[in-house]
Amino acid sequence: MLNLIAGAFILAGLFFFFVGVVGLLRFPDPLSRMHASTKTDTLGVGLMTVGFILLKGATFESITLLFLVAFMWLTNPTASHYLAKTLVANREKVNDGNDS
Repeated sequence: MLNLIAGAFILAGLFFFFVGVVGLLRFPDPLSRMHASTKTDTLGVGLMTVGFILLKGATFESITLLFLVAFMWLTNPTASHYLAKTLVANREKVNDGNDS
């Protein structure tokens, strides 16, 4: 039974990764693409990690996986925020230069 639950978490994580890839390919502008990929990656990694921990049990590898997920949950949104902020700032500079 535990294997089925772990498999469901892993498949749900893979689904969110797939949705992120579709969003990355289908959305028109870089900000929308970045939003689709960062949100789904963060959720996908969390779900897959829960599935892997359920499969392996409480081991040293599980603790390592939790640290890796915490690192990704901290860095992925932060990095995408700064990339978006830079993109918006560069768009404003380009628009200000063309209007003059």
